[in-house]
Amino acid sequence: MIDIHYSPEVADARASGAPLVALESTIITHGMPWPQNVETAREVEATIRAEGAVPATIAVLSGRLHVGLTDDELETLGQAKDVAKLSRADIAACIATGGTGATTVAATMIAAHLAGIRVFATGGIGGVHRGAETSFDISADLIELATTPVTVVAAGAKAILDLPKTLEVLETNGVPVIAYGQDDFPAFWSRASGLGAPLRMDSAEDIARAAETRTAMGLSGGQLVANPIPQEYEIAQEVIGPIIEAALDEAEAQGIKGKAVTPFLLDHIFRATDGASLTANIALVLNNARLGAGIARALAGK
Repeated sequence: MIDIHYSPEVADARASGAPLVALESTIITHGMPWPQNVETAREVEATIRAEGAVPATIAVLSGRLHVGLTDDELETLGQAKDVAKLSRADIAACIATGGTGATTVAATMIAAHLAGIRVFATGGIGGVHRGAETSFDISADLIELATTPVTVVAAGAKAILDLPKTLEVLETNGVPVIAYGQDDFPAFWSRASGLGAPLRMDSAEDIARAAETRTAMGLSGGQLVANPIPQEYEIAQEVIGPIIEAALDEAEAQGIKGKAVTPFLLDHIFRATDGASLTANIALVLNNARLGAGIARALAGK
């Protein structure tokens, strides 16, 4: 069994049966500049604590899988250079070779499951990239959702993706896609994508019961809970849509490929929106943290 280092806070929560919410670390290393990345990470953790749960930020530090980071470790990771971006394909190699890496959605789900954590709050999942019919660029997050029994709370899939194809792949792999409090599948910065969500639930308790029922039935995989961004922070589709298209065109012109695509697009969109996309991103992550804590509390109560 892999050696996992638990922070004192997470170790205490595991011992007492307190509700835990996993958090990824690529938002710290690849999503925002320092010091805003660390400030945001601390704010997300504080939000989960305020909602009666315990945050567990996950990362690989010097070859050791950490579930929960101390304040000093969070600060160090936030300023580290050349941190690997880890998914299912490379997390084991990073640990084996003594590397340092930040976890994506897929890698965070794997680590959370190893640690017995059933809920994970993030910004948006990866999915099918536009043009995937020729590039075959499909995020490992989708297969992880079909494989690993963790409930993932996100503001849908990132809006830079092909959302119809992303929903199709999730459906093919039997992943429940649950819109929270609305019928429309949210589109990250926008509350609505124009695509109907396969399922709708209006309470954390219902989502927790659905997770328990899947376990009781022996069904593999997790759940995607699509939680719309708070209305006051959303960027309307008619505003963000042309900006995304321009960013995609620029990425293609520069030959940006693979793991470099998403950070490039997010940076382009940040500059094109004068920072509004980052403000929205922080708001939706905090919103997802609140819902994730509610689901974790409901599961802990069972």
